[in-house]
Amino acid sequence: MAMTDVLSAEDIKKAVGAFSAAESFNYKKFFEMVGLKKKSPEDVKKVFHILDKDQSGFIEEEELKFVLKGFTPEGRDLSDKETKALLAAGDKDGDGKIGAD
Repeated sequence: MAMTDVLSAEDIKKAVGAFSAAESFNYKKFFEMVGLKKKSPEDVKKVFHILDKDQSGFIEEEELKFVLKGFTPEGRDLSDKETKALLAAGDKDGDGKIGAD
């Protein structure tokens, strides 16, 4: 399954482009721009599974660094600071990874 099976290619391009500068990533704005806020829980889980490259059922810090590339190959890598901020926002139980729920 490709990201464009769930999200609009145009929305992905705009969202990734909006955060192309280093240290500019804002996960709340990004997920809104890419259209995830309007998607069903099932579609959000589909996106999660696409981003879970090792299919472990979790998105770990190393996978988060490349989250923009998970949406499009033209995406940049997140900085360590951006990665840690995204992990902190999604890691509800403090185990260092983000689960599908």
